[in-house]
Amino acid sequence: MKAQEMASLVEVAARRIQPYVLHTPLLHTQPMSQLTGVSVYLKLENEQVTGSFKVRGAFNKTLELLSGGDQVKSVYTASTGNHGLASGLAFRTLGVAGKVVVPKTADREKKEKLREAGCDLIEHGTDCEQAETHARSLANQANLPYLSPYNDYHVMAGQGTIGLEILEDLPDVDAILVAVGGGGLIGGIAAYIKTKRPQCQVVGCSPAKSKVMHESAKAGRLIREESHETLSDATAGMLEDGTVTFPMCRDLVDSWVLLEEEEIAEAVYYCLKHHKKVVEGAAGVALAAVHKISPSYQGKKVAVVMCGANISMKNLHKIISTHADTT
Repeated sequence: MKAQEMASLVEVAARRIQPYVLHTPLLHTQPMSQLTGVSVYLKLENEQVTGSFKVRGAFNKTLELLSGGDQVKSVYTASTGNHGLASGLAFRTLGVAGKVVVPKTADREKKEKLREAGCDLIEHGTDCEQAETHARSLANQANLPYLSPYNDYHVMAGQGTIGLEILEDLPDVDAILVAVGGGGLIGGIAAYIKTKRPQCQVVGCSPAKSKVMHESAKAGRLIREESHETLSDATAGMLEDGTVTFPMCRDLVDSWVLLEEEEIAEAVYYCLKHHKKVVEGAAGVALAAVHKISPSYQGKKVAVVMCGANISMKNLHKIISTHADTT
């Protein structure tokens, strides 16, 4: 799919999901701007419904399924937490039964949240790839739809509405920093931005411990690379073969940044200290990247997608106890 076609889907998605999601604030961060010499704006998807951007894609895809005229009684999906929470809300709101496959290793608090949200959980495998493969298999066996966390044009279009909102609120934005896992978020944003404001740079940000899309884009093809445990658990994992997000990431993302665990933790703590905002590790990845790219963007306007707030209390406590007396 071409960027222009995806941009059109993003505009359709924005109208479709408007009753169900928030147009989140774009907050100018004075402390970070003074520190880096870059005019930094935080797109607060951590304040989105269910605590992450995932609700955009989940609602858009579910509404698309329902728009076909056929009665959709049940849907399968796979998630480490955020996509499951978002899908669960979409399913309940729109009257669809849903089953969520999660890796056995998924964060315990996120699994508890999924159950509390009424999701029917199926635990399978040890990583996102195994959970996704199993969910697709179950959906195929039952002849039911599968709602991918990222490998779907309508999911990507839903996530791309963040780019639309950023341009509405900051039309002269010079760069957008986005955490990258499966590529649905940055793929949708990049397609819209490159269609509407091509001079705006789109920067992909990944934890050094889980960087398969980063390496795939550099190689020009999907590669297999082991993913290690990271504070940015929402972006961790492998990629499905033939994922529709890869061409967007390969062709439309202008540059890539890798972040170490300590840099991610410091960014999470920064948000709590300076803005009283709780963000998850994936949001910390994008924010930490500001320091890496700042020499090239002095005096420029840079938006950072703070993609979610669903960090475990254990990890948050560890970050606070480590950094409270040192910064």
